[in-house]
Amino acid sequence: MLNLLSFHRFSEGSMLRANLNDIQVFMAVVDAGSFVAGGQTMGLSRSAAGKAIARLEQRLSVRLLHRTTRSLGLTDEGREFYRRGLQILASVDDAEASVAGDKGTARGVLRLTAPSAFGRRILLPLVPKFLVAWPEVQVEISFSDRLADVVEEGFDLAVRIGVTAPDTRLVSRTLARYRALLCASPAYLAARGEPHTVESLAGHEALLFSSRNQKQPWRLRDERGEWVKAPVRGRLRLDSGEALHDAALAGLGIAYLPDFIIAEDLAAGRLQQVLRAVEGEEVRIVALYPNKRLLEPRVRRFLDLLVDTLGG
Repeated sequence: MLNLLSFHRFSEGSMLRANLNDIQVFMAVVDAGSFVAGGQTMGLSRSAAGKAIARLEQRLSVRLLHRTTRSLGLTDEGREFYRRGLQILASVDDAEASVAGDKGTARGVLRLTAPSAFGRRILLPLVPKFLVAWPEVQVEISFSDRLADVVEEGFDLAVRIGVTAPDTRLVSRTLARYRALLCASPAYLAARGEPHTVESLAGHEALLFSSRNQKQPWRLRDERGEWVKAPVRGRLRLDSGEALHDAALAGLGIAYLPDFIIAEDLAAGRLQQVLRAVEGEEVRIVALYPNKRLLEPRVRRFLDLLVDTLGG
């Protein structure tokens, strides 16, 4: 696991001091899996590619790659530097596009994947505006709370909510942040009573999110101001945020849901917030896209629309 010291090792200053061409060579070698193939991508010999990475390591005073006669792998510092490098190259692309003015005509098929609740409430309403602006683009959207493999399944852009596992094949960009809230229907609270402490949640039916490749614990700041994992139990587990929302409305238990999903229900009285004095976790909404050197115009245009709309 990457320790705290190595995680913060690469400041903006150290990244800027590293030669941009050497960073590109490093990224190419990692992507290709060898000095030979990565060097060829950059028009360099194996020796020249190796010297570029050696310069990086010397400048940063860390080892970025494990080298053996048979394999090439990233060190913990190398993984962190790769992630930062993706951000640097994406920023360079943005700068070039801004100077050039026209980012190109958006055309072709844009394939998106997003969690069902976010997709239906936030993403889908943006599509008509996008289609009008870019008549040569077709949009395909998969609404699913399953964590699709963005690269293997051929998606141009994915929206994720919460913590995402590091993936060196992808670039991550924060779009927005939301607050998770505890809520239940008036009928449920009338029948079971309202919990008054985090510990008392253990005596209630919790509506839990669970799927094959992810589970979401309830993290709350309790009455003492400490972040704790709530002691929840539930007989109903669902793999969809929309289904959890519907189950809460049906009076089946207490749910822990994003504020953007339940805001209208709270205002209308269909749901009530539980433990108002307890702070829920702030969670990021991020966009993920393959780490290509240049984004296709259709992807960049839609990403720009998301950022402009959500204020990321």
